[in-house]
Amino acid sequence: MSTPNGPDAPDGPDGPDGRHVPHRLPVADAATARRASWRLLADDGRAMAAIVALTCLAALSGVAGPWLLGRIVTRVENGELTVGQVDGFAAAVLGFALAQLVLTRYARYLSHRFGERALARLREEVVERTLALPGRYAERVGAGDLVTRSSLDVGTVAATLRNAAPDVFIAVVQVLVILTATFLLDPLIGLCALAGLPIVWAVSRWYLSRAREAYLAEGAAAGGVTEVLDSTAHGARTIEAYGVGARQDGVVDRAVDTAYRARVRTLFLRTVLFPVTEFAHALPTALVLLVGGFGYLHGSVTLGAVVAGGLYMWQLVDPLDRALNWVEQLQSSGASFARIKGVGLVSQEPPATGLRPADDRIEAVGVRYAYAGSHDVLTDVDLVVRPGERLAVVGPSGAGKSTLGKLLAGVDAPDAGRILVGGVPVADLAAAGELGNRVVLITQQHHVFMGTLRENMTLAAPDAEDAAVLAALALVEADWVHDLPDGLDSLLGAGGTELGAAQAQQLTLARVQLADPHTLILDEATSLLDPTTARQAERAMAAVRSDRTVISIAHRLQTAHDADRVAVMEAGRIVELGTHDELVAAGGRYAELWRSWSGES
Repeated sequence: MSTPNGPDAPDGPDGPDGRHVPHRLPVADAATARRASWRLLADDGRAMAAIVALTCLAALSGVAGPWLLGRIVTRVENGELTVGQVDGFAAAVLGFALAQLVLTRYARYLSHRFGERALARLREEVVERTLALPGRYAERVGAGDLVTRSSLDVGTVAATLRNAAPDVFIAVVQVLVILTATFLLDPLIGLCALAGLPIVWAVSRWYLSRAREAYLAEGAAAGGVTEVLDSTAHGARTIEAYGVGARQDGVVDRAVDTAYRARVRTLFLRTVLFPVTEFAHALPTALVLLVGGFGYLHGSVTLGAVVAGGLYMWQLVDPLDRALNWVEQLQSSGASFARIKGVGLVSQEPPATGLRPADDRIEAVGVRYAYAGSHDVLTDVDLVVRPGERLAVVGPSGAGKSTLGKLLAGVDAPDAGRILVGGVPVADLAAAGELGNRVVLITQQHHVFMGTLRENMTLAAPDAEDAAVLAALALVEADWVHDLPDGLDSLLGAGGTELGAAQAQQLTLARVQLADPHTLILDEATSLLDPTTARQAERAMAAVRSDRTVISIAHRLQTAHDADRVAVMEAGRIVELGTHDELVAAGGRYAELWRSWSGES
């Protein structure tokens, strides 16, 4: 129902004394990306067949005009046509031109619709695979890489699906049809038409052999800049407090410089590709006119064939230009597509099926856990939480309390040991989607999704009736619901009703009530609220906690005083476990914390 605010800060490269270097998500190789592209096309096969048919008909209509004009020139030269026949041929030329216009228009229309449908499927896949990433992996890769792939890379692919792919496909079909028509017109003129292709092939091969890596590097560099800027913005107060602004400026400068050099590399590739291909376009036209002219003078080629060949070369320039103008976009999009598909390459265990926990008992057995580049945050943690128990987890900052709560909630899996719910590994329940109605983690962050109040609530229980939704909101004293303009259909978030901190927490708690889990894990859920709002939130939380197992991660020891048992953590271990009275009487670490907090001697 809510996401963790962050792990207990580890020492080392990811801690306060070192600079975090995020891992990178994998990138799909060329073969994997090609297979995924074919699947994207095959998923809408009927539309593709219609696009191919319309495009071929449009291209055939386009080559009919020059052929008819060539026939007019030849027969007029031979004195075989009357004025009326010339008018008839001219009307046919106009008819084929109109047919090409209409057919091309509908081919583009279907192509754009196909692109939008494919893009919609791709966006859904990106969201699904991003949400399915293991918690630890999502934290290690950093926000920059994930944000870049789900926004910038998807946007790049979107531009290709909407514009580049339809243009390039239609252009390629037109080029093939025109070249075929040129050979049928006259083999010698056809050979002249092919003169520029070796040059285009050579420069394209040179470009393509370098472009993929260059554009992948450009995308990775853009993700690096996003990551550095995001971490700098969020850590601005810390940077100012420690006086390391100059050092952070250097980090930002290096990231920007890397992105600049990657961009210059792709720019260099384009400055070679386009001038050479422009020359390759002009060469066939010159050769057709030159060779065709000599052939006409020697009687081996008709004047009509020369005219038609020249018109075909003129027709060839536009599709070739359009295709080559999109080459950069296709390469950039190919790299982005490979990065998007790389999100799905993160190894994930297939979800188990038929999982049936025997009861609501939660067990942690020999649990060990470490974040990337750090020492163990949890070491040999053993804990049993009985159904219906109120357990408080206390300890100094960095002791591993939030990390333990996250593992108990199935957000991530331990490096060693097991966490079980009713004898079933909690990670298996999470992977199978069976954990949300059993164990729920509530943190300081309470997210309100864009959408209606009903949609926000039924995330927890898609089949819930309106009466159940309203009952859950009433339980947490969310009286503000009655003031909304459209009731459960009122829009929340940007563009709708903005909820305050207390209201957002009430929404989260009502969502929890609707999900009806047997265990709540509360990680300082009210610590960011002002005292008045916190008291209101505590009342709402008390209603939701009723008749449920509650694990409270708290700094305020009053929570521990009221709990059935208290687990004291220090340096990633549970050093004490018992009731409040037992631990105070023992005179250990908890007793010290209690005396310090309560002022008792």
